[in-house]
Amino acid sequence: MAKEAPAPYLPATYDVADIAAIQACLRGEATPEQQKRAVEWIMYKAANMNDMEYRTDSRDHAFASGRRFVGMQIYKLNTLNKGAFR
Repeated sequence: MAKEAPAPYLPATYDVADIAAIQACLRGEATPEQQKRAVEWIMYKAANMNDMEYRTDSRDHAFASGRRFVGMQIYKLNTLNKGAFR
């Protein structure tokens, strides 16, 4: 039996290390590990980038699609050849 996708408007899960990483990044004091953790939390939890955005309800679909778009934009900038823009 297929598992139903969670409602796209539910808050992302997080733990104390995620909170610390995001806060340290925003203060400009994050370690390299915290920076990586913060960006990965944004992409894979908050933006739900690896989730399929399709939902049967059109509003849920639009919400999930918008949420996922954020993660995809971060992914895009991370994988672009910056030398091509110079």
